[in-house]
Amino acid sequence: MLDHCSISHKGMNCGVVLWSRSFTPEAAHLASSPASPVNSLIREALIEGRTTDDKYERDGYAVKWTFVNDLELIFVVAYQRILQLTYVDELLLALKALFVKYFEPVIAAFVASLHALNSAKSATLESTSWNFAKIFDKWDGIFDDLLRSLEDKDRRSRGRPTIRSAPKSIETPPSDDQSTEPSVDVDAPRDEQQITRNLEALKSRLRGRGGRRGGRGGRQGMIESWGGRESPSNSDSETPTKRKAKAKTKRTWGDSQPTETDMDALDYSVDKPADGDAGNTDDLQALVDQSSLGSRNRDGMYEVKDWEFTNSNDILANVIKPLDKNSSSSMGTLGSLFARLTGSKVLTEADLKPVLEGMQQHLMKKNVAKEISEKVCEGVGESLVGKKVGGFETTTTAVRKALSTSITRILTPKTSTDLLLSIRTKLSSPLPSTQQRMPYSITFVGVNGVGKSTNLSKVCFWLIQNGLRVLIAACDTFRSGAVEQLRVHVRNLSMLGVNGAADSQGRVELYEKGYGKDAAGIAREAIAHARDNDFDVVLIDTAGRMQDNEPLMRALAKLVAVNNPDKILFVGEALVGNEAVDQLTKFDRALRDFSSASGVGKGRGIDGMLVTKWDTVDDKVGAALSMTYVTGQPIIFVGCGQTYTDLRQLRVANVVQAILSD
Repeated sequence: MLDHCSISHKGMNCGVVLWSRSFTPEAAHLASSPASPVNSLIREALIEGRTTDDKYERDGYAVKWTFVNDLELIFVVAYQRILQLTYVDELLLALKALFVKYFEPVIAAFVASLHALNSAKSATLESTSWNFAKIFDKWDGIFDDLLRSLEDKDRRSRGRPTIRSAPKSIETPPSDDQSTEPSVDVDAPRDEQQITRNLEALKSRLRGRGGRRGGRGGRQGMIESWGGRESPSNSDSETPTKRKAKAKTKRTWGDSQPTETDMDALDYSVDKPADGDAGNTDDLQALVDQSSLGSRNRDGMYEVKDWEFTNSNDILANVIKPLDKNSSSSMGTLGSLFARLTGSKVLTEADLKPVLEGMQQHLMKKNVAKEISEKVCEGVGESLVGKKVGGFETTTTAVRKALSTSITRILTPKTSTDLLLSIRTKLSSPLPSTQQRMPYSITFVGVNGVGKSTNLSKVCFWLIQNGLRVLIAACDTFRSGAVEQLRVHVRNLSMLGVNGAADSQGRVELYEKGYGKDAAGIAREAIAHARDNDFDVVLIDTAGRMQDNEPLMRALAKLVAVNNPDKILFVGEALVGNEAVDQLTKFDRALRDFSSASGVGKGRGIDGMLVTKWDTVDDKVGAALSMTYVTGQPIIFVGCGQTYTDLRQLRVANVVQAILSD
């Protein structure tokens, strides 16, 4: 409820309170105390001009106000700040409209008398000669009626009742104000008994409808008339339009025991058998894209397909094409840059500067990080400065060759990308008779939402095709649904054998301990379980985390330090550009620092990358260049689709061709 409401005149040298109302004894100080919120508002907003908002808060009270500048009136409402009174703004507008409508002549005369005086003393005497209590004796009834209407409206809007009839408007004195603000009959205050009867009738109607809420009631139907606002006619007899109920699936409720048929209809479990073999066939076809299946080499090993770039409009083709002297546009962006270097001369830094700047912009358009593109162009410039070239084709070939060589050198892996060879080497290496063979473990790390779990399952499918038994360790114990997601993948992969057509039950299993557990401990237990049950490979799924979150990065480094996996694969997106450098750099540094015993950078870092969403970037494959440049580690796979066969290998020549293409 409100605490205080007042209407004041600014006055020439001092304000005059025309009317005020305090609703609680505690609120009396809001008007009397010099340090009260209302007086503070007047001092700061009107005298000092420090407050321009329409809401002022102080000492636990919220104060709102509005002005009538022509009559120099101030309307103020104060209430406890903790209360959510939705009708305060509407109350201020109604107060202003009604007060001006009924008392504008009196206020105008009062203002004119004040302006006719010359001294503060005479102004004070003149203002005291006005008997405001008698002038505004009917205003209390108007205000009470208005406030009661707004409070009733607010209460009903919270309960969302149906529309009830609004009282008829009562004629009001004519006024030049043509606004649509509400008005109230001065001489006909509402009968409290009538209001009580109306409320009881409303409750009865609601009970008769089973307490139904909504309909045409609610906020739009809560229209009260104060004599000037539009209201619906014949609301009591009006029946809300009934909406046609939507068809719903029939459910049987009661105390009777459900039959087997009922239970079968309500069985939505994932292991529910499909109706016939056709359903299983369709499921398998949805999991495996036959056109994306890899092939088997001469040794019988399953190899995923290579990613191929097929755009013919590239710089390699442009170099071979004969020169069109009438048009340089056929050469593409890079070709037009190279065209500046025609003639037989020794290349200088000044000659190469505009070409290298354009080349850097080209690389950045291919999603290469800015810092990496600068380094690449610097290397190209250093290799060309001082070199003598002659003729256009010779110059173009020299620049193209330097750029291609620089990119190829960065992308060429310094370690083996043959993951299958590494796995078989470890599994086939001789061991002492007293030592038990350990499985090959791969840990997948990365930021949130890049597709670690999905692409882990694609790698698992590739391993199954090569006859390996795989154990998936659910070490993402934080994200809701992470364990269930892996469980679905394991169920699907269990149905896909060699070439995705035969049953492979027993080739893949899930090791999980639920949520909220230590990921490093679960990984250690999973590796031990794989060792004791003759699993060949353990794929460790970890929770996504941001590269700047030190506590989470320490937890990830603990998992690495405790379990010492054979491979740590960073899973990143092909879309991120500059962000890839920041993510990969900080992941690698954090793992090296936090996983070392001394904490000075002697621990394990990233061993390779798996780039996801590769099919979304077309020829903008610069993320591969950026990520390889940062760590010097190879990209093992790229993900390029939604099925288990959508995994590709990168060939350096294909990536170079895509980066150089126009």
